Amino acid sequence: MTKSLVDTGPLVAMLNERDSHHRWTTEQFAEVRPPLLTCEAVLSEAFFLLRKHAAATDALIKLIDRKIVSISFQLETEFARVRNILNRYADIQISLADACLIRMTEVHSDCHLFTFDSDFQIYRRNGRQVIPVVGPTRRD
Repeated sequence: MTKSLVDTGPLVAMLNERDSHHRWTTEQFAEVRPPLLTCEAVLSEAFFLLRKHAAATDALIKLIDRKIVSISFQLETEFARVRNILNRYADIQISLADACLIRMTEVHSDCHLFTFDSDFQIYRRNGRQVIPVVGPTRRD
């Protein structure tokens, strides 16, 4: 079974009706079998971005409580690998959340990552493998 990993952008879009990707995200997540796997760094970013939306932060807490969103990563255990990823992409100023998600795609080889972050088109897992990404189609 393919695992679904989730980045900050889609989490925020799902919980904020004013987000331009809200509809796309809710439609996508309606088709996904829980849990959506993520890491604490992503949740930290999401809570920060939603801090002025009490209902949205409460909804995120409930998603975690109900295990719809699952914290499936332990930075302490994975730190050496995450540090290597941070060093590899230091020139493009990779975030800790992105490095953790890259590592999660390595751990969960049969996965796809919901993200709006175009840097995941550059990042590679296990050195050279493309990361399977799901995101909205861009209209340029």
